[in-house]
Amino acid sequence: MKRRLIGEAFPVKEVGAESSREKSIRHGHISTLHVWWARKPLASSRATIYASLVTPKNAKERDEKKSLIAKLSKWESAEDRTLIDKIRREILDNNDGVPPKVLDPFGGGGSIPLESLRLGCETYSSDINPVAVLIQKCAIEYPQKFRVRKGNRLATKDRQNSLLADIKRWSDWVYDEAFKEIGKFYFEANNSISVGYITARTVTCHNPKCGVEIPLMHNYWLSKKRNNDPNKTRKIAVYPYVDGKKIRFKIIGTGYERIPNGFNPQNGNIAKATAVCIACGTVMNPKTLKDVFWRKESWDKQVAVIVSTKGRSGKTYRPVDDSDMELFRSAAAYLNAKKETMSKKFKYDPVPDEIIPTPENEEHTQGNSTWVNTNVHLYKMTKWRDLFNSRQTLAMIVFLEKIRLAHQLMLDEYDAEYAKIVTTYLGIMLDRLADKSSNLARYNNTRENIEGVFNRQGLSITWYYAELNPFANNGWKNMQDWVVQTVDHCSQVPESAKIIQESSMSLSYQDNYFDAVFTDPPYYDNIHYSSISDFFYVWLKRSVGHLYPELFSTPLTPKSDEAVETLTLVRGLDKKLAKRSIKSIKDKDNFEHMLSRCFIEIHRVLKQDGIAVIVYSHKSTEGWETLINSILDSGLVITGAWPINTEMKARMTAKETAALSSSIYMVARKTAREEIGFYRDVKKGLSKHVRTKLKDLWGQGISGADFFISAIGASIEVFGKYDKVVDDNGEPITTPRLLEDIRKIVTEFAVNQVLDGGFGSQISQMTRFYVLWRWAYGNSKVPFDDALKMAQGVGISIEQQYNRGFIKKDKEFIRVLDPTNRDIDKVDSREMIDVLHKAVLLWKDNRREEMLEVLKKSGFGGSETFFRVAQAISESNPGSEESRLLDGFLSAKASVIGDVGRVDDRGQAKLFE
Repeated sequence: MKRRLIGEAFPVKEVGAESSREKSIRHGHISTLHVWWARKPLASSRATIYASLVTPKNAKERDEKKSLIAKLSKWESAEDRTLIDKIRREILDNNDGVPPKVLDPFGGGGSIPLESLRLGCETYSSDINPVAVLIQKCAIEYPQKFRVRKGNRLATKDRQNSLLADIKRWSDWVYDEAFKEIGKFYFEANNSISVGYITARTVTCHNPKCGVEIPLMHNYWLSKKRNNDPNKTRKIAVYPYVDGKKIRFKIIGTGYERIPNGFNPQNGNIAKATAVCIACGTVMNPKTLKDVFWRKESWDKQVAVIVSTKGRSGKTYRPVDDSDMELFRSAAAYLNAKKETMSKKFKYDPVPDEIIPTPENEEHTQGNSTWVNTNVHLYKMTKWRDLFNSRQTLAMIVFLEKIRLAHQLMLDEYDAEYAKIVTTYLGIMLDRLADKSSNLARYNNTRENIEGVFNRQGLSITWYYAELNPFANNGWKNMQDWVVQTVDHCSQVPESAKIIQESSMSLSYQDNYFDAVFTDPPYYDNIHYSSISDFFYVWLKRSVGHLYPELFSTPLTPKSDEAVETLTLVRGLDKKLAKRSIKSIKDKDNFEHMLSRCFIEIHRVLKQDGIAVIVYSHKSTEGWETLINSILDSGLVITGAWPINTEMKARMTAKETAALSSSIYMVARKTAREEIGFYRDVKKGLSKHVRTKLKDLWGQGISGADFFISAIGASIEVFGKYDKVVDDNGEPITTPRLLEDIRKIVTEFAVNQVLDGGFGSQISQMTRFYVLWRWAYGNSKVPFDDALKMAQGVGISIEQQYNRGFIKKDKEFIRVLDPTNRDIDKVDSREMIDVLHKAVLLWKDNRREEMLEVLKKSGFGGSETFFRVAQAISESNPGSEESRLLDGFLSAKASVIGDVGRVDDRGQAKLFE
């Protein structure tokens, strides 16, 4: 079997840095063509594909290729023709002069197939989801195949991209025709244009003596944008005031009236679904609020208009007036007539009335549905049409109509296939418009822009939202620009991919067909692609579905063959409903079975000498148990694993709960396994291999939760060599047992590294747990199961400890409290970490004598380990309030050394000595 570079060396740090940086690159990137939720970076895809297809002749060449990968992973290298041609030739030379056949059976958004194409491979990609299939066609088939339109004499490969020209032309036509019809519903005088409208969901106060309307806003900010001068921030807000039974608003802040004394725009009138009346202070609890929405006693109230003025930079704001409301009402009236006309013309309802899959409406989806990660159904938003207000709906169906009409006109000029392709890009633009034109779109007041629905990976209620003007610069024309730039970038790749819709559990290719498989399979319960992609499916079905009957024949996306675990995504369910619905949930075992079938198929279609790279990222050990079992069942053998940083550090999911930065790229081959391994022998090799890998990863800056997951990847290299691993009694060693032992190895290694100097063995289990938690998770909350496993790794029972001290259970999560969140009078333990917390809090409150007494009585006053623990915690969570407190406490050591010595009548060593 041919050696491959990725099995021997890989520049993890450099590729990780480029992959993380790539997340901030927008123009032309494939991710800006259309929303998809789990694209791997092009940098890591390009680097791992190359490393998997070439073989170094010796150590010198291995190091040279490793350096080349670091260069290749840069975004700029994607268009470096000289470099890319060199790489393509090298891959050909390593495959007997024939382009290697490469498959991605979970093609998704197309990142991996695009890079496979770029490096000259014969590329195949498939997905069960029709939205994903269409996205891939628009990224890695059409731009390359139709760059030059047949019969266009001016469109040569080097002179003009006729596809781009035609997309722009017909997009402009759609815009112009739509504006002629409905531009009148978006009006702004004085050489200005309305960019958008801030709109609040509104209910009536239930206090019978009040009855004032309550616009629901979690804060009142319009702008908190920093200018070039970091000390100057635009602070603009809306100020609510009572006018009879109405609440009206005025604009306050920079450039407007001063913000009134005592008014804090950060403090809105709703938090965690509990609303407060602005007029009388009556509180409406979450249950009552939901009932109001279900009785349809809520409405939308426009609050402010976002305005852009020609010749003036930046945005301005004004309150909504009667003319704005009249325009909105006129649009709503026009919608009713337009809907009827289009229904007759196209023989279908242009407004998507398909049901959003949720537990409450399970009977409407024939029990064949995963559930959207959502809470909108709790507020009577049960159909996809409910995610758009009347004017947004009107805009969507008018643009939809113009797209259909454009296609009819194209048929007079182009052949049917080319007309279909150009129209498809118009449908992609409509999808982009839908993402920004929903009543779930948010206004980002720090950037002063409208963010789409899927800045989050789910459907979450927004109490107030931003309605986009599709005829402003950030509207349809903006959608066109993003699509055109992506098509331009993708068209630089000369070859096109072969894309089909099919289940990865039943691939249509013959045995031993592919030289390599590179894929990014579903991550257990992370994202439910099928249900969430229905948001776009319902619009694509109406705009271009008639051109792709094979993709859009079903009411919603096919779900029965989607490999995803669903139980943990249920939100807002009471216990009875959860029990009633449990039978219809694809459980962990079913997911594992489906994923196993996928890997068995990969094994089948892969050549005997082939190579597979499987990307996985999941912070729960349950997710990893499932993956490991699935791979072991398939016959594939993991021969290497590399953690690559693929996420932005400040991404949304990382703010509150612990999230991974890295994905594990696992290298698999079709090598023979040893039949049986005895765990006493396997464990020795496992410990040695994992520790060696951990030392290398530590040196490359891998830390926290990523460190634990990387160890799992390393362990599979050892464990996966055997068909069966048994104990001395012949009983099989299960995956949970393996992971438990791996955690213990990692825990011991990490604690000693964090404390730096062999102090790990000198601290108690509870303190070890605290130090390890801060290093791994900072101040994030963590799912109970993962906290349980970490606790087991240091030898404590989290069930016996939570809600007794610094460990707190918060629903299905565990939090570890820092000293700032503890009551000083209740911190009474002689446990080291509790003593540290109490001492720090006493120091903070300037209760010096009490602090010294605590240090004396505990016996930690002269302990070097005690202060090394304090330093380690501070360094593990930099920038936190706890870190600042600990730094201050430690900096005071010089002034308290003598005092501790004087009060220490037992003659202990002086503090910090």
